[in-house]
Amino acid sequence: MVAYLGYSLLVTGFVYPVVVHSVWSESGFLSAFNEDPLWGSGMIDYAGSGVVHVTGGLTAIIAAYISGPRKGRFHDKETGELLDEPVSFPPHSVSLQVLGTFILWFGWYGFNCGSAKSIVQKPTAVAIAAVSTTLGGSMGCVTSLLTRAILEKKKTGHVTYDLTCAMNGCLAGLVSITAGCAVFEPWSSALVGMIAGWIYLLASHLLVRLRIDDAVDAIPVHLGGGIWGIVATGLFASPAFVDGAYDNITVPVGGLFFTGDFSLLGIQLVGLLFIIGWTAAIMVPFFLLLDFASFLRVDPLEEEVGLDVSHHRSHAYNVEDPSRAALLKLLDRRRDKDKLFGRQNKFEQMVKKSISDDDHRHVVRFHNDVTTLENISDDMYEDDDAL
Repeated sequence: MVAYLGYSLLVTGFVYPVVVHSVWSESGFLSAFNEDPLWGSGMIDYAGSGVVHVTGGLTAIIAAYISGPRKGRFHDKETGELLDEPVSFPPHSVSLQVLGTFILWFGWYGFNCGSAKSIVQKPTAVAIAAVSTTLGGSMGCVTSLLTRAILEKKKTGHVTYDLTCAMNGCLAGLVSITAGCAVFEPWSSALVGMIAGWIYLLASHLLVRLRIDDAVDAIPVHLGGGIWGIVATGLFASPAFVDGAYDNITVPVGGLFFTGDFSLLGIQLVGLLFIIGWTAAIMVPFFLLLDFASFLRVDPLEEEVGLDVSHHRSHAYNVEDPSRAALLKLLDRRRDKDKLFGRQNKFEQMVKKSISDDDHRHVVRFHNDVTTLENISDDMYEDDDAL
């Protein structure tokens, strides 16, 4: 909790404000809203591929690298030896994941279209932003889903459709068109979203190869998609749409593929390097300090028991319970700490209740060559004789 509150205050109080001012303020040195924009255009990041997503994604990869992977992800829990294949931790509910993705997608229309100063004064920019948001997310979703299925078919001979991959591909597509959503032609938005789906897959695979543990693939989505969005704007920005979206850009400005001019791509790269440099300069020392002070990770025993139990006194999901030995060991540790600070040990009540419930739980297993069925309901059978 200390680490969470600390980095939240630092990011929102020191990192984001400088990036936002530099790119979006009328006095920002990179801003396209400046009266005299840098190189005639300033950096075009209409709704925040760089300002929001690269900043957040870079913070995430710094934290993930310094804090290290979860127990059992890349190394054996008991011996610590490197595993031949990383262990996957599947999401507890793909249905909730899909719901969350669609809620995010719906909200994306708000901040992409809402980045216009006025819908009355900039109706074309708002409309183009809405179209880009639809096409970018859709193409990212479909591309990542089908590409993953094709790769699996070539590797195993079987095809499955990974919804988690589809949802993250969708988000990567949305992140990538955020920078240029008001200056992309519809075909450009579709192409940018499609490439974002591939970038997500590549970045996700690269993180596993580097043994950087990203529990929800936020780094490929936000950092990978954000970097591509900034670069894509320098390639695909339409001069006509740039002129309609930005009042202070008085000279013809467009992407490399429209104008043959490297100026916009150059300023996009300068802005990207500034965001990466500023964020890394602040967050790397901060996370190293948190790690040195042992604030960045919970106790290994608490990680095994689960933070829902050790911090919130209940299970959040219907998953395998922690072992009784681990619970009792953590209870002893908490009891000593509570005595030291004169606190009431409420955690002890929760542990005793959990163990009591386990003692009265019937476990019935039926074994054959095909299946193993477990029934842990107390009311399925009246008594032990019924078993």
